[in-house]
Amino acid sequence: MKPVQDLIKGRDSTVFQVSPSITVFEMLKLLAEHEVGAMVVTEHGRLVGVVSERDYTRKVALQGKNSRETKVAEIMTREVITVTPATGTRACMALMSRKNIRHLPVVDGSAVLGMISIRDIMNDIIAGHEQTISQLTSYISS
Repeated sequence: MKPVQDLIKGRDSTVFQVSPSITVFEMLKLLAEHEVGAMVVTEHGRLVGVVSERDYTRKVALQGKNSRETKVAEIMTREVITVTPATGTRACMALMSRKNIRHLPVVDGSAVLGMISIRDIMNDIIAGHEQTISQLTSYISS
């Protein structure tokens, strides 16, 4: 399997991030605008958390809180699990499965380079299988 840097290479280099001081409602608008399921939370250029649709569902909607009053800081995941650009996609899949998470920030030192999702990993696995099938079919046919 390839390293994570290959998954984020060629993407728009924008890392979608929010401040912990904005409201959950504002964060939800940004998730919808950028068509993503999670964002990194930064403060003074430093990664301080991750916030996702799942956080909203479990920590706001199901608890009857008001998304226009609740701050991202109240619902974000503070203990962020990250990977480096050199981490392999198979290791990411195992980590996501073990920790029951769907998004992993990719960091190099203190710089957040991007975010990968379980969908990115699954797409990579499928592409790898399709390539293997194609190669085997070609081998058998020749």
